[in-house]
Amino acid sequence: MFGKLAYDAGVSVDALLLVRFGLSGGLLLTIALARGALRNLPRRAVLTGLGMGVFGYAAQSGLYFSALARIDASLVALILYLYPILVMVTAIALRRERASRRRVWALAIALLGIGLVLSGALAGRFDWLGLLLALGAPIVYTGYILVGDSLTTDVPPLALTALVCIGAFGTFLVLGLFRGTDLNFAPIGWLWLAAVALISTVAAILFFFAGMARVGPSVASILSIFEPVVTVASAAIVFGEQLTPTQWIGGALVLSAVLIVQWPSSSTGRIRPLNAPGRTRERTPAC
Repeated sequence: MFGKLAYDAGVSVDALLLVRFGLSGGLLLTIALARGALRNLPRRAVLTGLGMGVFGYAAQSGLYFSALARIDASLVALILYLYPILVMVTAIALRRERASRRRVWALAIALLGIGLVLSGALAGRFDWLGLLLALGAPIVYTGYILVGDSLTTDVPPLALTALVCIGAFGTFLVLGLFRGTDLNFAPIGWLWLAAVALISTVAAILFFFAGMARVGPSVASILSIFEPVVTVASAAIVFGEQLTPTQWIGGALVLSAVLIVQWPSSSTGRIRPLNAPGRTRERTPAC
């Protein structure tokens, strides 16, 4: 929502991403250093975290916010939430996890749901590039999560998140030097950029870690499914975006499929959360 408001103030996608990761990365790095989260980290772990930000997280955020500049926020948010299903399918294909009847049902429900979401959007004139960018975000994020899961199992989540954000900032800083990021926009744009960095990134991550410490990763992952629900409701209130009845049903099916995947299994009583910007087992905000 803050991204959309920033665009209305004349902020470009490049400027939004540069300022977002510069502010959030610097603040998270300061907090991580103050808490000693980066102490005694192996050089390999530091380079891995930075690399995840430079390539994976920067690409996912670039696709997400580029799509946001072209199509409705509610649609982008629902499409992004395909990533837990994509992670599940890819992990099974790579034989990291086992298939089950519940997961097959989750996949079928998710495919039906996203089909309904997109069918409603495609009924009229539609921005195909925006759709492709939105679909690219969960695909890239799936690769990012699976790579990170295998490389960062012993890195504290706060430290890894800070490194990932700093790495992403480096990517957009270099792009800005080559392409010339324009920071001449309406003063109100700086307010929305600060909100993106401080509220939607830093505060969201820190509150998530604090909440997870109290209720555990299973409950935290399930509650995080409200993320796209909040986006859809906010978009309706602020921008007047409206989903069709078909899209509402499709969105509900997508989120139901995610809930099926995230719900604790009866055999273990726990789940394995699927998100990060720097961690897959400790789930943090996606974009």
